[in-house]
Amino acid sequence: MKIAVLSRNDKLYSTKRLVEAAKGRGHEAEVIDFLMCYFVIEKGNPEIYLNGTKLNGVDAVIPRIGASRTFYGTAVVRQFEMMNIFCANESQSIARSRDKLRTMQILSREHIGIPITGFASSPSDINHLIEEVGGAPLVIKLLQGTQGIGVVLAETKKAAQSVMEAFYGVDANMLLQEYIKESKGVDVRAFVVGGEVIGAMKRQGATGEFRSNIHRGGTAAPIELSEQERTTAIGAARVLGLNIAGVDMLQTKRGPLIMEVNSSPGLEGIEKATKIDIAGRIIEFIEKNVHNREMIKDKINA
Repeated sequence: MKIAVLSRNDKLYSTKRLVEAAKGRGHEAEVIDFLMCYFVIEKGNPEIYLNGTKLNGVDAVIPRIGASRTFYGTAVVRQFEMMNIFCANESQSIARSRDKLRTMQILSREHIGIPITGFASSPSDINHLIEEVGGAPLVIKLLQGTQGIGVVLAETKKAAQSVMEAFYGVDANMLLQEYIKESKGVDVRAFVVGGEVIGAMKRQGATGEFRSNIHRGGTAAPIELSEQERTTAIGAARVLGLNIAGVDMLQTKRGPLIMEVNSSPGLEGIEKATKIDIAGRIIEFIEKNVHNREMIKDKINA
């Protein structure tokens, strides 16, 4: 089987591990910079080109699309879908999860726990919005932020007003969320593959840092999830349509609350914390799905 890993950097830990795992299971693996791809759309003949050469023989795609390149990246993934090639995460699911507001709306509709969240387009709504999410302290998040970038803890109402006014001033969209004091800079990431939690870690923020992202200096340790946490993580990935997801949750007295669902979760932190071959489990998931598609195709053609 030939597997294409869509990534802009073949030196990244996650990209290297996926290639290593695929080759270790006897497959051909190629890292493709999706920004170097282009495609031609015509009746009944979807194609993708890379450096002037038509991409042929690809059996499966693993998208590793950075947040800043979501539009073009998902377009490339969608073109692979038009070619009837299995994509570990589909384009629509990636786009859905990248929109933090849409993610919260979907999770809310499906009765999955989330922090109280607010959204407005006008500075005139600031005071009421702050009250509706529980007042200060509160968390302000840019919709386009990633890896903890664009996430601000406003300790007071005045600080929140100042931050929001600044963001409104540069036409930046943001969410307001209640601050969960009991979390104390700790969250849980559950790694979901094919509707199953295959590993989980507890992340602790650096001293004086309320964000627990490992990229921000946080530390990680393996954790055994409760049944409710496991069900919540699986449910969040399912309703967003993600086969592979990093689901970030806060542990609270009212149950797990989803902070974010990542469609291209990093492998380094979770593999080092849990000692689980996450990359191998992803390749195993792809094998099963490609095999099942081939079986169905054979039955149709029989």
